[in-house]
Amino acid sequence: MVDDPDAFVPAFVAAWMARDGDALAALFAPDADFVNVVGIWWEDRADIARAHSYALRSFFAETRLVPGRVKVRDLGDVAVIHARMALTGQRLPDGGRAGARTTILSFVLERTSGGWQAVSAQNTDVVPGAETRVAQDDRLSPGDYR
Repeated sequence: MVDDPDAFVPAFVAAWMARDGDALAALFAPDADFVNVVGIWWEDRADIARAHSYALRSFFAETRLVPGRVKVRDLGDVAVIHARMALTGQRLPDGGRAGARTTILSFVLERTSGGWQAVSAQNTDVVPGAETRVAQDDRLSPGDYR
């Protein structure tokens, strides 16, 4: 939980960089939803903590997460945040080093008596040169109709 919506992204990044899945999940409501870049949907704080703790100890153990543009829309007792993030240092399944990625994380926060907490998060990979994904031969590939 944070005192102000503007503090949410820095707190998320700090928990990530500390490799602390529990601290990251503590930013979320007990019944929060989090959808990752491949559509895995965690439906409560415990699952968000478990998934992030595992990832931050394994394939994200040496990553660097750097926020770029952040837009916070405070709607009173609700805030919507969009944050562009640069991720480097991810491990490949074979142990090698993956290339850099950019994602946009969207958060919906609610004001509570103790501060602001996320009730929903969606992480979306930015795919340069693509307009959509195309399903073909049991695979999703970037597609551009422009």
